Amino acid sequence: MDPSRPRCRLWRKMVLLASLLACGIHQAFGQMFISPDSLIGVKGFRTVLVLENATQDAQEYSWHRGAEDTVENMIVSYKPPFNSWLSGPMFSGRENVTRLGDLVIRRSAFSDTGNYTVRVDTGNETQRATGWLEIQELESNPEIWANTSSVVEDVDSVAAICYTNATNIRWYVDYTLVSSNDRMTISPDLQTLIIHRVTRRDRALYCEIDTIMEIPRRSEILSLTVAYGPDEVLLSTSPSIFKGVLSAKIGSQVDMACTAFSVPSPKYHWSHNGSLLSFSDASITLPSLAWEQMGRYRCIVDNPVTQLTMYREFQIQTPRNIPVVVNRGFYISGAKVVWLIVMIVLGSLYICGILIYGLISNLSIRCLLPWVKGWVLAQDWVSRALP
Repeated sequence: MDPSRPRCRLWRKMVLLASLLACGIHQAFGQMFISPDSLIGVKGFRTVLVLENATQDAQEYSWHRGAEDTVENMIVSYKPPFNSWLSGPMFSGRENVTRLGDLVIRRSAFSDTGNYTVRVDTGNETQRATGWLEIQELESNPEIWANTSSVVEDVDSVAAICYTNATNIRWYVDYTLVSSNDRMTISPDLQTLIIHRVTRRDRALYCEIDTIMEIPRRSEILSLTVAYGPDEVLLSTSPSIFKGVLSAKIGSQVDMACTAFSVPSPKYHWSHNGSLLSFSDASITLPSLAWEQMGRYRCIVDNPVTQLTMYREFQIQTPRNIPVVVNRGFYISGAKVVWLIVMIVLGSLYICGILIYGLISNLSIRCLLPWVKGWVLAQDWVSRALP
């Protein structure tokens, strides 16, 4: 750090304080003065010395370099009635006077620092004002440094430092202004930012400062590579899977593919009935399904950086409604077979019920016949015995 910078800043503050005091004195008496806010310029930018409390009926505005308004140190003058400008010995080609009497200096340089005096003639009187112009160099862009640029989400932390002499530092994460919270900490001097738990949204870091004239200066953008995932394994097949089962006929084509969101790109593995297959792609095609290819399949996805592994599994089997052959050239489906069996059973039960009912009825008549004959004979005997 340059040891002369604190002295320079102190001198600038003293100049500004003196200008403010002079402003207060001029305003107290209602006199013309040069605005203190315009007495600080930036190298390479335009500087405008603004007049305050200037008379409205000015016949001529003339600006001079130094504390005196002599002809030898005149820069440029402007006469409103004639709308004419006249350059003086101190004119460098970069100065001009506006119609309001303000002095404009283009492409300001350090050599422009010093006293400036303006004289305003009204015809009846002459007003003068003097101010000290300070040309400063624009604060350089801050520099940023971080302890790492490759991290794992929710595992690693990042510490970044903003190197600058400015004190009004702002931090941006993923182009959003941030402050201290439960996940981030900014040091009291604002120069250090710590992200305790990095997320996938923390992709860019930079710091920013405000210089004189409130011109923002930003550091370079520090890009973070955040490893994350896999979050979820998405499975797509043809034919489609229903309740974890892929139904396919023997000899048909089966397509299987799984995807996962992960940084870096994940690695894929497949297993069949617990045995790891040689496939390392995200998709598998079985052009002609065989009996030995039936069973449980598992798609395994892993991230070697985050060391996270996820999988999805499903079962390949033949359709449940398999046609049942009755004779050559004729067949009925399995559901119809069940219906036919049920009807045969119910019909058999019905026929058996009729047979049992008839048998019981026949037995009952044979048993009651002797009793009926006896009752008839008894009735006949009684009728004969009675007179």
